[in-house]
Amino acid sequence: MTSCLNLHRLLGAALLCAVPTQLHAQSAPVESSASTIILRPATVLKVDDLDFGAVVVTGAGTLVLDPVTGVMTATGGVTPVSGTPQPARFVGAASGNSVVNIKIPKQPVTLTRLLGTETIPLTNLTLDSPDKRTMARRESFEFKVGGTVSLAAAQAEGTYVGTFTVTVQYP
Repeated sequence: MTSCLNLHRLLGAALLCAVPTQLHAQSAPVESSASTIILRPATVLKVDDLDFGAVVVTGAGTLVLDPVTGVMTATGGVTPVSGTPQPARFVGAASGNSVVNIKIPKQPVTLTRLLGTETIPLTNLTLDSPDKRTMARRESFEFKVGGTVSLAAAQAEGTYVGTFTVTVQYP
């Protein structure tokens, strides 16, 4: 029985050697992807919203958020209690040898209480640096916007929101 088995193995090996085989293996095509983010010279994107955090109001007062330092100052009967105040932050791209002119509202912006009609004014919107910038080469730029909110002594409790428009002009 052992010799019969060995004979079958030898015959099988001989048949394998006698049958021509293709040794060229082929693989299936594999696809890959590539990506990039393109900023056109006239692009501006908002990164962060202007946020004054949460405050307690015991009397009339103001909150002033400095766009350069990011520091908020409270006056009168207004006391910051939580949150992380921050100026609004924007990024943009400009082509080389161009002047970028950043425009922010000069008029007050109205913040309205969610689920209510009460309002507070956002005034004195300010930039962290000059509104005109000369771009020496193709580059990105960043700017921040701060401002002042004035609160009444009997200001209604709630979250106040509003929007303002920033315009960037290129030549």
